[in-house]
Amino acid sequence: MARPRYVPAIGPRLRMLLWVVLGLFAVLGLNAVYLSAITVLEWSTGRTYQNYFYQLMFLAHLALGLLLIAPVVVFGVIHIRNAHDRPNRRAVRAGYALFASALALLGSGLALTRFEGFAIVDPGARSIIYWTHALAPIVAIWLYVLHRLAGPPIRWRIGATWGAVATAVALVMVAFHAQDPRAWNVAGPASGERYFFPSLARTATGNFIPADALMMDRYCAECHADAHAQWSVGAHRFSSFNNPAYLFSVRETRRVAMERDGDVQASRFCAGCHDPVPFFSGAFDDPDFDDVAHPTANAGITCTACHAITHLNSRRGNADFTIEEPVHYPFARSENGFLRWINRQLVKAKPALHKKTFLKPLHRTAEFCGACHKVHLPPELNHYKWLRGQNHQDTYHLSGVSGHGVSSFYYPEKATHDCATCHMPLTPSGDFGAADRDGSGDLKIHDHLFPSANTALPHLLGMPEHVIEAHRRFNDGVMRVDLFGVKDGGTIEGTLHGPLRPALPALRPGRRYLLESVIRTLKMGHAFTQGTADSNEIWLEVTVTSGGRVIGKSGGRNADGAVDPWSHFVNVYMLDREGQRIDRRNAEDIFVPLYNHQIPPGAAQVVHYALQVPADATDPITVALALRYRKFDTTYLRYFQGEAFDGNDLPVMTLAEDTVTFPVADVGSPTAPTNAPAWQRWNDYGIGLLLKSEGASGELRQAEAAFTQVEALGRADGPLNLARVYLREGRLDDARDALQRAAQAQPPAPAWSLLWFGGVVNKQNGFLDEAIADFEQLVHLDTAETRRREFDFSQDWRLLNELGQTLVERARAERGPARRADREALLRRARERFDQALALDPENVTAHYNLALIGDELGDTEAAAQHRDAHARYKPDDNARDRAVGRARRADPAADHAAEAVVLYDLHRADAFGRDG
Repeated sequence: MARPRYVPAIGPRLRMLLWVVLGLFAVLGLNAVYLSAITVLEWSTGRTYQNYFYQLMFLAHLALGLLLIAPVVVFGVIHIRNAHDRPNRRAVRAGYALFASALALLGSGLALTRFEGFAIVDPGARSIIYWTHALAPIVAIWLYVLHRLAGPPIRWRIGATWGAVATAVALVMVAFHAQDPRAWNVAGPASGERYFFPSLARTATGNFIPADALMMDRYCAECHADAHAQWSVGAHRFSSFNNPAYLFSVRETRRVAMERDGDVQASRFCAGCHDPVPFFSGAFDDPDFDDVAHPTANAGITCTACHAITHLNSRRGNADFTIEEPVHYPFARSENGFLRWINRQLVKAKPALHKKTFLKPLHRTAEFCGACHKVHLPPELNHYKWLRGQNHQDTYHLSGVSGHGVSSFYYPEKATHDCATCHMPLTPSGDFGAADRDGSGDLKIHDHLFPSANTALPHLLGMPEHVIEAHRRFNDGVMRVDLFGVKDGGTIEGTLHGPLRPALPALRPGRRYLLESVIRTLKMGHAFTQGTADSNEIWLEVTVTSGGRVIGKSGGRNADGAVDPWSHFVNVYMLDREGQRIDRRNAEDIFVPLYNHQIPPGAAQVVHYALQVPADATDPITVALALRYRKFDTTYLRYFQGEAFDGNDLPVMTLAEDTVTFPVADVGSPTAPTNAPAWQRWNDYGIGLLLKSEGASGELRQAEAAFTQVEALGRADGPLNLARVYLREGRLDDARDALQRAAQAQPPAPAWSLLWFGGVVNKQNGFLDEAIADFEQLVHLDTAETRRREFDFSQDWRLLNELGQTLVERARAERGPARRADREALLRRARERFDQALALDPENVTAHYNLALIGDELGDTEAAAQHRDAHARYKPDDNARDRAVGRARRADPAADHAAEAVVLYDLHRADAFGRDG
């Protein structure tokens, strides 16, 4: 009988394959030691050391892993087939386990990659796979030793040599890396400002950034398709010369600058935020820049322009940030499809560096948005002086919504600490960056449409209707309009019937009444309206009908779509120095506002309408109010459309409505109540009257009556707001008594409000130590309620200024050489508070003024001079206002009327737009 042919476990050919496998594993191991060492270094230091070379090494790791799969499987199958029945069962079992661990190592590595159509995204599952991949090599080495100990002797020298070489190479490379960590959040050199001033932006190197590095939106879309699609129809996408309204205005600014200065550098003021690609690449400064055909002209705010910002240099706004050319993974800009595919696999398999490069902690802050949504007009632009422009950031920061404002009328249950909560709502997505961000179990991203109120752009650019609808949905419930009451006689002194509903007074034929309407901001964290407040068109349309005819009208439109100029507008009426309206977004000419009808967040505005009931009226009278919003007014549309203008057909949003039908002569039956409680309606009415009385007596008596009603309804808001009225009037004893009642109410007024107004009363009464104690307690207020609601009033610079001023006044009371040390100690405490205020608001006039005084007192003449110069730069020029305002009021009767302290809008003007007969 023939003996079976002996088959060696590893024959000559298989041995060659084994050497291939061992060689590849040796190289892979060396590579893995390096990658692991960098990971450990990052974990231990909290810094980022990944760079372009690291990504190449990681690419090699992927390639070696993929290359190993076939040889390992082939070798394992053949080797098992040859040796599975060998009598050395210990070696066989160890071999089985070794093969399984090798497959686990390679399989887990494959599972961690994210190929198109195959990606494990669940964080829990990925964590298990990651640790399987990290621990499998250790298990495999141990099993290899066991397997070889049961068979031929191990050549330890080879293994030791390889281990020493791998360790040495890894240590050398890590040592080099440790000398050059990836720098994050570093301000660019001040020398770089010369390319970009009067914009405050700078680049990380001080040099220009290539345009193609900022125009990689197509690259971003490959992994972030949903975010890209949202951005592609949003206002940021059309911030630059691809926006017809902005194109007109920036051309005007460039023309004026060229004629006046001989260059267009003043228009850099616009470009830091609106035109980042031509600006940071250097093309913007060319006077002959082709703002239509140049490759960068239509870029807008690209993905990279936002996400490559690495540092916020200050809170001054005007693009005061540092932007860098970001480090990309290998082959990011390749036009070769295969190499781009490799790049995507690298990013998806190892996204940490990509994420840290393009999504920094600063992107989650309100200050990041404020870098462009807070504006000042520098002297280099207007050839006049520093002026404040639009300012979302500060009105938000000083509001109750942010949890920082000490003097708000209303506070949310919990503070909102960023802009994205409202303007980047979560939306379902299958993007690579999608995650379960709200605990719902669904993958979501932040909406990159940035819904707000600009329905003009999608209309002008022919975008789908759903884009306009998204903005409309965003504004649902943002505002409230309330026809609150009716006054007899048509004057502010008349007897008030209110709040209207459920009961209604009967109107008498032939008599005159005053309709009291209230506009209230609800879901808003900044002033209404903001942004382009001089060209935004928000107006209250009032229509009074009876018996099928219109008997009163305000806020109508003519055939061109223009709104009646005698309407009530919620806007800023801005003037140039000649008293002419800034009506074409000509920022270089902005001088002074004639009036400012913006409404703070969580506040209200009262609008009075004079109604004459016809003598022959018998039918019920219906009053319909609608707060309308249109992005651009007709005058500005005429400017930038030129000969193409054919009426203002821009979309009009109705933000809020209210309708009341009054009986005539006879007492009517009760009607349905409003959703708002009676105390809140009284409170909003009083707030509107109080705010309109800024700087004038206005209607403080009527506001006092309204807040008295709030107190009668058992709300602490009543006496608290009465204290505001009394402070305005200088009635300090009454203010003190009102605050005591507010503290004793059930529930009492908020502790922070009592401390703030109590401190103000104490200061005005001359009780400076008590005022200082109140303000200090408020700065450090830390209670269970403030923690739960995430309030921090130490960031309200008005509080810090008030505390600093009180300390200065207290220091002046320490007279004589014997008290010099006490006086200087108080001044140093005051200086500390004013420095805190400047850290939050670098252009704070009050802080600079007081720091100049303190510097003189303490003998710091250099600091005193610096702050005196800053105060001169930032303080308003009150003397310049009168001439421009006087001219404007004489030239525009409608605007002159709207600028009065108390305005009554006549519903029966014969030439009112939209009125019958």
